[in-house]
Amino acid sequence: METLLDFLSNISWWLWIIIGLALVAIRDVLFQKSHTISHNFPIIGHFRYMLEKIGPELRQYLVANNRDELPFNRIERGWIYASAKKENNYEGFGTDRDIYAHQHIFINNAMMPYQIPTDHPNNENHCFLPCAKIMGEFNKRKKPFRPGSVINVSAMSFGSLSAKAVESMNKGVKMAGAYHNTGEGGLSPHHSHGGDVVFHFGTGYFGVRAADGGFSMEKMIKLVEDNPFIRAIEVKLSQGAKPGKGGVLPGAKITPEIAKIRGVEIGKDVLSPPNHKAFSNVPEMVDFIEQIAEATGLPVGIKAAIGKLEQWEELADIMKATGKGPDFITVDGGEGGTGAAPPSFADHVSLPWVYGFGDLYKLFQRKGLSERIVFIGSGKLGFPAKAAMAFAMGADCINVAREAMMSIGCIQAQVCHTNKCPSGVATQSKWLQNGIDPTLKSVRLAQYFRTFRKEFIEITHAAGYEHPCEFTMNDIEINVDDHNLSKELSGTYGYEKTPVPFNGMKSLQDCMYLGGNK
Repeated sequence: METLLDFLSNISWWLWIIIGLALVAIRDVLFQKSHTISHNFPIIGHFRYMLEKIGPELRQYLVANNRDELPFNRIERGWIYASAKKENNYEGFGTDRDIYAHQHIFINNAMMPYQIPTDHPNNENHCFLPCAKIMGEFNKRKKPFRPGSVINVSAMSFGSLSAKAVESMNKGVKMAGAYHNTGEGGLSPHHSHGGDVVFHFGTGYFGVRAADGGFSMEKMIKLVEDNPFIRAIEVKLSQGAKPGKGGVLPGAKITPEIAKIRGVEIGKDVLSPPNHKAFSNVPEMVDFIEQIAEATGLPVGIKAAIGKLEQWEELADIMKATGKGPDFITVDGGEGGTGAAPPSFADHVSLPWVYGFGDLYKLFQRKGLSERIVFIGSGKLGFPAKAAMAFAMGADCINVAREAMMSIGCIQAQVCHTNKCPSGVATQSKWLQNGIDPTLKSVRLAQYFRTFRKEFIEITHAAGYEHPCEFTMNDIEINVDDHNLSKELSGTYGYEKTPVPFNGMKSLQDCMYLGGNK
């Protein structure tokens, strides 16, 4: 034994390295079968996987230029960071953006800008910019609500975001006079730091969930009574990240706190189906909205990503005939958002905001309903020029999610779905959350909102208007891309697909030939 120890102790350090590499090579060639590259190229093949893992970071910080990255490029992120920290957010020597690129926005300025009178509110508060419409006014709700800010925090759940991130946002919206949408994870103590709240729920009914997984009106009434800072209620039909797709909250992620907030069992998987249990068609949805509004007295709206318009037209017809229906509609863009989603959904299902909103607004305008609805835009609109375009198209408010996350420290690491967010914003890791100081981060979110509104007001005045609600479609020009020349596939390829006979999924399951069975 001593001889062996003496022998090992006399081995040089460089020889240990060679032995270690040899063992790795033996393992690569003889034992592991998962990775072809490391099997065929032992040792050096591992460098390929290492570079692949850190590739996004290398591209973000060393390779991509200021305008290259998606979903938000370095210039956009830098503007948010500087605005949130009250630093210099200007740029020098002219724009480095390709102003001839498709989708570039031009705002037509007036020869004589709007002149602020001496007694104007913006002389006292340069970032005062409330919504021009009142939620619930047309339908005579008991507690109508005018948002105090045209920019607000979009739907992001506690559970998706960390406790400290949610707390920072709620404290921030209180300072900024904005509202905080809870997301579909329920109302948590972290939403309860003084900011106005829009309570949002989806098909899981978290926070107002009955024992059978359906909707509980009793819990809704109690929630509103116990939390008077809830100003409105939003029913989620779909979201831009994954419209028409449900989700599963694994039991392993359900902590006692989350279980209490969401009204679910600890350690048991929870399904959020694609469809609502409380209603199955448009007339039933309108009745459901009216029941909630009557029971709570609050304005009630709906949120959805836009695709087909037939059911939206049915909704508009019912609203016109009955005088009932949602007080506000939040249009989410198909660009995706903070929610993790399969690429097939995030990339392809539902329209981008600019097309979806335009289609929906035209429909309601044609029915004579555009004046009674508060339209809210959600989809990368947290920049003054994009907001000007949104308001010119008919939006009355905008909700921001990822921009709000960046204002409190998000670095666009794009690992929201892994629970390993390095900035502590989109993770439940206590260690990573410790990097967030809600006292500081709340100030930064509030400052981002104030800076946004200040610049938005200045752009509005430059166009000759007092409030962005006065923007018209003729005030904004945009470089047109091929969407305006697009056709359905039938027009492009010159034929109609032959209908495929289909008698329901059960008939496929029962088919004797399923999976090659005979």
